[in-house]
Amino acid sequence: MSLKEMLEVAVVDDTSVSRGLLVAALEEIGLRNIEIYKNGEEALHGLMKKPRHLVISDMNMPKLDGLQLLEKLRGYEPTAQVGFILVTGRSDATLIERGKAFRMNNYLEKPVDAPKMKVCIEAIVGALD
Repeated sequence: MSLKEMLEVAVVDDTSVSRGLLVAALEEIGLRNIEIYKNGEEALHGLMKKPRHLVISDMNMPKLDGLQLLEKLRGYEPTAQVGFILVTGRSDATLIERGKAFRMNNYLEKPVDAPKMKVCIEAIVGALD
């Protein structure tokens, strides 16, 4: 079984259009095991019950933003080592440094497309092909 077939990914975004674009990019690069969450709080509860290999989360969301979600995932032993990609419309240095403080693995700037998504994921998990 290839890495593409095994990799379990959680997509977290409060906007349906953004969720759809992220899922479409993942599917275009061949990933199929995708769980979708509508906000950080929902994702936290779901991931605590069933951790995934990789979380791709929007930054700006109600209840828990992307970095708050990352902090909580890192503080819970079963999800402490999960791969984490932050998706943001603004990748200022302060935001990136805050993410690195919580061991963020990578980040993507919007708009996201399949080639950028693939490079970002492969930097964490290795070659998908």
